Amino acid sequence: MQSDTPKLPEGVVAVVPMRNVVLFPSVLLPVSVGRAKSVAAVQYAMQNKAPLGIVLQRDPRVDDPGRDDLHPVGTLANVVHHVVAGDGLHHAVCQGLQRFRLLELVEGYPFLAARVERIEEPTELSPEAEALGLQLQAKAQEILSLLPGVPAEFAQVVQATRAPGQLADLAASLLDAELPEKQALLETVALEERLRKVLEILTRRIQVLRLSQEIGARTKEELDDRQRKFLLREQLKTIQKELGEAGDEDGELAQLEEAIARAGMPAEAEAQARKELKRLKSMGQQSAEYSMLRTWLEWMTELPWKTPEEKPIDLAAARAVLEVDHEGLERVKSRIVEFLAVQKLNPHGRAPILCFVGPPGVGKTSLGQSIARALGRPFVRVSLGGVHDEAEIRGHRRTYIGALPGNIIQALRKAGSRDCVMMLDEVDKVSASLHGDPSAALLEVLDPEQNSTFRDNYLGVPFDLSRVVFIATANVIDNVPPPVRDRMEVIDLPGYTQEEKLQIAKRYLVPRQRQANGLKEGQCEPTDAALAAIIANYTREAGVRQLEREIGRVMRHAATKVAEGADVQVRVDAADLEAILGPAKFEHEAALRAGMPGVATGLAWTPVGGDILFIEATRVAGSGKLILTGHLGDVMKESAQAALTLVKARAPELKIPASMFDGVDVHLHVPAGAIPKDGPSAGIAMFIALVSLFTDRPVRPDVAMTGEISLRGLVLPVGGIKEKVLAAQRAGIGTVLLPSRNRKDLREVPESTREALRFVWLDTVDDAVRAALAETARRADAALSLVCARASRRCPRCTAQDRRRRARAARAARFIGARASARA
Repeated sequence: MQSDTPKLPEGVVAVVPMRNVVLFPSVLLPVSVGRAKSVAAVQYAMQNKAPLGIVLQRDPRVDDPGRDDLHPVGTLANVVHHVVAGDGLHHAVCQGLQRFRLLELVEGYPFLAARVERIEEPTELSPEAEALGLQLQAKAQEILSLLPGVPAEFAQVVQATRAPGQLADLAASLLDAELPEKQALLETVALEERLRKVLEILTRRIQVLRLSQEIGARTKEELDDRQRKFLLREQLKTIQKELGEAGDEDGELAQLEEAIARAGMPAEAEAQARKELKRLKSMGQQSAEYSMLRTWLEWMTELPWKTPEEKPIDLAAARAVLEVDHEGLERVKSRIVEFLAVQKLNPHGRAPILCFVGPPGVGKTSLGQSIARALGRPFVRVSLGGVHDEAEIRGHRRTYIGALPGNIIQALRKAGSRDCVMMLDEVDKVSASLHGDPSAALLEVLDPEQNSTFRDNYLGVPFDLSRVVFIATANVIDNVPPPVRDRMEVIDLPGYTQEEKLQIAKRYLVPRQRQANGLKEGQCEPTDAALAAIIANYTREAGVRQLEREIGRVMRHAATKVAEGADVQVRVDAADLEAILGPAKFEHEAALRAGMPGVATGLAWTPVGGDILFIEATRVAGSGKLILTGHLGDVMKESAQAALTLVKARAPELKIPASMFDGVDVHLHVPAGAIPKDGPSAGIAMFIALVSLFTDRPVRPDVAMTGEISLRGLVLPVGGIKEKVLAAQRAGIGTVLLPSRNRKDLREVPESTREALRFVWLDTVDDAVRAALAETARRADAALSLVCARASRRCPRCTAQDRRRRARAARAARFIGARASARA
């Protein structure tokens, strides 16, 4: 502490707030301080021979307490000794002097200073106080005799103390009471009341100590009896062994020894198991370690240690299995066949670890099961979703109560084979916590260089995982830590086309739901038109899970009719769906929302597949601001600003008068405002929406687009092309505008989808303007009618709802045409 610190005025003392210490007057107590202000206060008291205020905090978690954070009564003390430890902590021995009442804090010092009022002890004693003091002295001596390890000098001090107030403070410091209880004793100024409180606490503590001594004596007797029984039991074992009447325990241990011999463990593991078995034989069943050690030996003997037999791989049969189990996914199935071919030619090679990435319901888990069927190996699944403890992968050390191996070893025991196919499901949903990072433990599991000596914490010996075929699944590969991603080969499963979904429904979903609802073949037959209508109007997903649920509802409707006695075939057509499933959940919004200036249709990528989104722009009187709504991320906001800047820069080429930007605010909105949106791929859609707004030319309603833009007017490539194109087809879009540099990505799109859509390749934003904007409202009306006609052809029988939807669209188109004619 600096020597130029001004001295404290009269009635002001340096204060040290304590988190868990209550100091009483006349008591010598060591305290530890670490906060800078507290250290400065102790140093000031030492240098100036000044008293130090020790006061308890109300909340020990507060690092910089104020007046309201401190109790009102503390103890003035002299700092007898002060030393600094090696860890930087300051230790001070304080001698309590007298109580004080905290009045106010004084600012301007490098430590906590406070104006205090000293509380004097009463000089005159009443007869009641003297009697209570004598009784307290007797109780204090009694509790000292019951407490273990109390120095004899302390008992002498208590016996020599005659002042009742000082005796009460000494006894209070001796108690192991809670801090609030000790603080209440410190704040009790009235002597008789303080003596009564201390006597009450001492009496209760003496009763507890006496009871504890009685329990200890009984426990010692029980231990002596247990030792006697142990000796008798050992003698009984010896007698039974001499008579050839060995007990069941010896038989079970012999079975464990035989199981160790049959398990086929490596030399290191077998030596450890036999060592632990020898320990188990030497300890009794009553030992706390007996059950833990026996459980460990059972785990060791039940694991598949032996090297599995080689099984031939039939590639033709593998192809047949994949074709039977999965519709579409040709590129994925081709890669799996290549994987199996390498396994056939080099069974002991280090094959890559496949990671299937795609939205829910696209068949990632079933692909793993098909690989297991093709290889003729057992399949086991390890769910990693929500795992946040490293011990879930590596296991707990067996010294813990209830310890178990990790999920990897448990799955191997369940599979019963060391060459099983193990699927690590939802690897992108592993998260780190205070208990470690499970993804770090996965590095050893997935690394071919390390997993041959994988060491589970529970087993404590290496286990060879090199023969296990690991397959991982994830919804979003970006959530997988880069080191884990580096050890896997990522295979994308973006989703199914409408035709693939129809075939999946006919071949798998309908028979499965028919059986699940107790129907026989022929009792319920949805037509192809009904299935196509369910796919188009009641689901909008990359996978088929929602489709299966809707088919299940249809089957339950049929099951109800059959259960009511209608012994006929229930035929479900497209026209019957509204009565069974209710109104259509999804409409062809492109036909309803586009067609007016300022609205463009964009394409977006989501973790559950592609989707369409609408960019809506409008002008209002203002000061030239850009207003953005719709829960947009920072990247998307920057794309909107770049789009507006580009429109202003190209205003002469677009025939937009400069005066149109004066005195107006531009509001850009992306509906579904509760859903966060981000990314640069909506830049071209925002640009077209703004051009449509300022040129008063509507965007063709059957056009959707994606692409990033630059201030030079270039259209830059983006990702997720296949997912976005499939989303456009699901939404009834006819023309898709894509960046020219994404032309190579079109090969991943199924051929049926490529034939159903028209693609326009964009190099600059001028290409997008020519392809997306209608020349007049009349052309927009014709394009709108084309979209409505295309939507009606999706279902053989047009429902009343479809007719109402097309009527609304036609009215909107006529309204746009009327506005254009009026402006002309």
